[in-house]
Amino acid sequence: VQLQASGGGLVQAGGSLRLSCAASGRTFSSYAMGWFRRAPGKERETVATISWSDGSTYYGDSVKGRSTISGDGAKNTVYLQMNSLKPADTAVYYCAAQVRPGPYFGDDDYWGQGTLVTVSS
Repeated sequence: VQLQASGGGLVQAGGSLRLSCAASGRTFSSYAMGWFRRAPGKERETVATISWSDGSTYYGDSVKGRSTISGDGAKNTVYLQMNSLKPADTAVYYCAAQVRPGPYFGDDDYWGQGTLVTVSS
């Protein structure tokens, strides 16, 4: 299974980006998918997640109100619309598919390679 994230790039502060993530390889079912990011010198941070069972979403405080996660559980695709981008949003963004039930995404779940988002001031 591979998760391919795309849509990153260089954007000016105040701009918008839409990240996409699609799964390929063997068919699998996921409980949820999400976006995470790691900025240089910082810990990995949860950006947003979406649960397929009820469509519930979670947003990290740093992106709440500026981002929208959406996707299709049947296709294991997930998107992240980010608006009003700030230099602090600069990071490598990773998508993940949760294939084990539980409150967290872990090493046993599927992770993509990441896409770099750079926000210039």
